[in-house]
Amino acid sequence: MKIVMKFGGTSVADGKRIRHVASLAARFSRENQLVVVCSAMGDVTDQLISLTEDARSGSEKAVEARLAAIRESHLAALKEAVKSPEVAAKVRRKLTETLAQLGQLARGSTILRELTPRSRDGILSSGERLSNPIVWGALLDQGVDSVYLTGGECGIMTDDNFGDAAPLMEVTSYQVKENLGRIMDEGKTPVVTGYIGATQGGEMTTFGRGGSDLTATVIASSIGADEVWIWSDVDGLMTAEPKT
Repeated sequence: MKIVMKFGGTSVADGKRIRHVASLAARFSRENQLVVVCSAMGDVTDQLISLTEDARSGSEKAVEARLAAIRESHLAALKEAVKSPEVAAKVRRKLTETLAQLGQLARGSTILRELTPRSRDGILSSGERLSNPIVWGALLDQGVDSVYLTGGECGIMTDDNFGDAAPLMEVTSYQVKENLGRIMDEGKTPVVTGYIGATQGGEMTTFGRGGSDLTATVIASSIGADEVWIWSDVDGLMTAEPKT
């Protein structure tokens, strides 16, 4: 089957859980074509929201403390999730790049005491752009030939309503089908950031809280997936009396 597997923040909250996610994907990839979509680690999105508030208030000390905490938590997760030194080095380069971008946005906003909607999306999107490369590395570490993509690189195009963007489905469907279809036809497993798209001008956008589920269903619709599997550690929703 063609399956989109989406993992929430609690499922990728640390290195041990990320390694478990990779093992699940590795198992199902043997007989199916998969796309893996992940949220940010644990409470990282909440940390990033607090970071934007600290930056807007000009609190340099608080901003630096949050940046350091985010950096350390992801490097610790990488160390636990990926055992191969070669793969870990590849993932670390990607994390270093994203952390540098995050730092530039946060420090610039702190100096100005101003946060534009575009800058806010740049900061908030960092959670997924830090967690998903670690998942990608864990898959590579377990022998799964995978490719890491942001939502924009995957082909998800949105309007420019930063913070609550909507996919432009006609162009998105075409681009996602072409981009992911080619990767999957090569026998590879795409790992795609949830929550994130890009405008026609290439500016990063976010879908708002819970946006990773939207990413998974948009991708599923675009590639003609048989099923979407949303893995979550929260209680399910009962729609009928189970005893009858």
